[in-house]
Amino acid sequence: MTRRRCESRTAAQIVFPAICCPVGPYQPGQQLPRGRLPAVDMDITAASAGTWTLGDLTVNRMGFGAMRLTGDADGVPSDRGQAIGLLRRAIELGVNHIDTAAFYFSPLRSANELINRALAPYPDDLVITTKVGPGRDPSGAWLPPARPEQLRGQVEENLRQLGRDHLDVVNLRVHGPESIAERFGALAELRDAGLIRHLGISNIRPEHLAEAQAIAPVVCVQNPYGIGFRRHTDDLLRACGAQGIAFVPFFAIAGAGREAGASSTDRTEILDIARAHGTTAAQVRLAWTLQRGQHVLAIPGTGNPEHLVANIAAGALRLSADEMACLDSLAVDA
Repeated sequence: MTRRRCESRTAAQIVFPAICCPVGPYQPGQQLPRGRLPAVDMDITAASAGTWTLGDLTVNRMGFGAMRLTGDADGVPSDRGQAIGLLRRAIELGVNHIDTAAFYFSPLRSANELINRALAPYPDDLVITTKVGPGRDPSGAWLPPARPEQLRGQVEENLRQLGRDHLDVVNLRVHGPESIAERFGALAELRDAGLIRHLGISNIRPEHLAEAQAIAPVVCVQNPYGIGFRRHTDDLLRACGAQGIAFVPFFAIAGAGREAGASSTDRTEILDIARAHGTTAAQVRLAWTLQRGQHVLAIPGTGNPEHLVANIAAGALRLSADEMACLDSLAVDA
């Protein structure tokens, strides 16, 4: 199928706070210096993206994913001081939704313990979501998915690492088409016991949502989603919206076929829109994600302070209807 190239937008269609190139005012079509990001208005915060509720917890739709806190995609460990500083900067910039997991760790450090060290005592409005189901041994090797009776231990490990007496939101991470009833039911019991406030599900198929909802309320669904994913994933996104459930994509910046991480190259259509707005391709991808629905949240992860600021600024970028349609057309038919 032939894809149409997106046309550049006029300045009147651009609704984005002051952005400039590090070497001077940005001009449409200008190539940004490699490795550099456009400067952004420092008044932009995560609140620019608007808010949604996870159960009774209100969060800014632009959040933060903790997967890269402990190291980059190549396994290079992060600097501890920089990771702690980055978390504190995220809070200063209005982030009040952090996604993490006990299995986010490197040989040197754990994402949960970095969050604890950086942010405890936690801000009253901070919502920390975590995931259970998968597990890793001390060497980092993946273990078989947790059985229902093992989930309590995973929940308690998250509590210990984060220094909390309860978890705001726990997502059951799913692998494969099998029923999730027993495992989700086990988490519902832990919610009833006060260890968990709200429940979510991750990496699911559409039938899993109905199965979980029949057991306990689901406040969020975390699934792979971004520009270029198969069109049938939109059905799940719409189903979540119809039920008031947050849809929280992972791989929003990387996109389909780039799950190993964001790349220095991108689709021509995305680059054209980025140049017209004086932004990066990653910011366009995040803006598109947020504009897919008011119930869609973003949790981009990074260990780079400049990328953190740029990601949050993407919450203020508004793409035109034509730009959205162009980017929508990059989806692959099922």
